[in-house]
Amino acid sequence: MTKTGQKASRPPEAAEKGGVSRRQFLAGVGGLGVGALLGGSLAALALPDSVYAVPASQGYLLVDTKKCGGCESCMLTCSLVHTGKENLALSRIQVAKSALAGFPQDSAQYQCRQCPYPECVEACPTGAMHADEATGVRTVDEGKCIGCQRCISACPFTPSRVQWNFEERHAQKCDLCKNTPYWNREGGPGGTQACVAVCPMKAISFTAELPVQSDEGYEENMRNIHWSNLSFPIDDAGKVSAETYMRAKAAKPAGEDASTDSGKMA
Repeated sequence: MTKTGQKASRPPEAAEKGGVSRRQFLAGVGGLGVGALLGGSLAALALPDSVYAVPASQGYLLVDTKKCGGCESCMLTCSLVHTGKENLALSRIQVAKSALAGFPQDSAQYQCRQCPYPECVEACPTGAMHADEATGVRTVDEGKCIGCQRCISACPFTPSRVQWNFEERHAQKCDLCKNTPYWNREGGPGGTQACVAVCPMKAISFTAELPVQSDEGYEENMRNIHWSNLSFPIDDAGKVSAETYMRAKAAKPAGEDASTDSGKMA
């Protein structure tokens, strides 16, 4: 609805192409249901591609929960570049810590996964939660958000990767720093992400490749030279010493038997 109470007209492209979004289709079906109308699994075959098409994100964040120091620098920076203030409650990346758990369960990082099939986008009744046309990044049009918080509930992960901005009263989520009015760097998939840039432990990284859709797919062992400089083990089991790692990485003179180092690492 517009401010005058009239229904907003469809975008010109939709009118010309006769396209229909999944939400419009489901609304038209109403209580009958897609399954009843099209016969269950036949729905996917009968519906046009435009109903299901959601562009893939051009970027994703990976984390190393075993390398994270729990300093929350990423959270403070995220809040600062997006809102102009350091407030952990306004961060779009989250770090959870437990004083009762042992390593590595004592700390965890939770970042938006830029899901290939974003349930938060599907749940939004106004189109405020959407995939950016240029980058595919799942983001929020704050002007369209009505505060229903359906996107927050629809996120299949705990904690939800969509947050409620209690100050400005709208949904928010990671946009890979595409819209950072309080930062003078270019963000988004082709630019810099504040959390990646500021992390002192180098426990967050950016990738343009779609990760495997699992918890493990969004975690990466980043315990390389930064970690070995602290003399910490670089493998998940904690058995490969930093000294062994650095020796294996060092360039070997021509003709040196490669089995020497492999025997030491066994």
